[in-house]
Amino acid sequence: MKKGIPFLFIAIILFLIAGCSSNASDPAQLEAAIDNEHEEVDAEVEEEHRIVATTVAATEMFDALELDLIGIPTSYKDLPERYDDLTEIGNPMSPDMELIKSLNPTEVYSVTTLQTDLEDVFHNVDIDGTFMDLQSVDSVLQELINLGEKFNREEQAEKVVSNIEQRFAEIEEAASGKETPSVLVLMGVPGSYLVATEHSYIGDLVKRAGGENVVHGEDVEYLASNTEYLQQSNPDIILRAAHGMPDEVVEMFDKEFKTNDIWKHFDAVKNDRVYDLPEPLFGTTGNLKIVEAMDALVEMLYPEL
Repeated sequence: MKKGIPFLFIAIILFLIAGCSSNASDPAQLEAAIDNEHEEVDAEVEEEHRIVATTVAATEMFDALELDLIGIPTSYKDLPERYDDLTEIGNPMSPDMELIKSLNPTEVYSVTTLQTDLEDVFHNVDIDGTFMDLQSVDSVLQELINLGEKFNREEQAEKVVSNIEQRFAEIEEAASGKETPSVLVLMGVPGSYLVATEHSYIGDLVKRAGGENVVHGEDVEYLASNTEYLQQSNPDIILRAAHGMPDEVVEMFDKEFKTNDIWKHFDAVKNDRVYDLPEPLFGTTGNLKIVEAMDALVEMLYPEL
């Protein structure tokens, strides 16, 4: 169809010239007619994209780009109003592939942290899924730029990226010359928790906010917790992130810190510098709430600012 578009424009021009001779002397009318047809063709091309977003972060990115979707994830989180009443395709970790298939999508988006679990599942129903890398701030911004280029939303993507980068510059300037706090990041899920390294998304945010992760030299995003080792690192600040069921995880953390005597020896606990990170801002993968997350982190790391 795309190859036929130039011929369509030519036919329209010839029709306007030959069939509307009374208006041929009015270049403004001819230009307006061509512009209108151009908009109709652009809309027709855009309608070819039937996009399903299987994660909340992906859904929010498409909203920022002012793109329509045909399917969204099932989530307790608030999704953009643009997508009210759309078909819910299930949990991001186990989407209903038959339901997605029935929507006849042209693109289905997930994230690389779920690729190992979902790639074969997508393949089995003959869906070519796209897995976006949202594991760092830079990768989130790059994925947004990529989407803007693919779906003709460069202007929207550049605006979002510019606003985020501007806020980063302001935070860097405000924190310049301040003492670098050491930070321990705990990622909790119902029943257990891990230690987040600087390679995790939250670890990346901490680094950008001027904090120093107490876990060094690791290539993975998360490690099993060793409280004795962590006590030796004696962080200035402890950040507790909740994933999955945040209220339950916060209760788990509270119980752990009350019943495990080792925590009372941490300076962060003694100085009341233990903070729970709200999940909408601090997930296991990145999202477009980067500015809000960074602002919240700065208050925790530099309360004097």
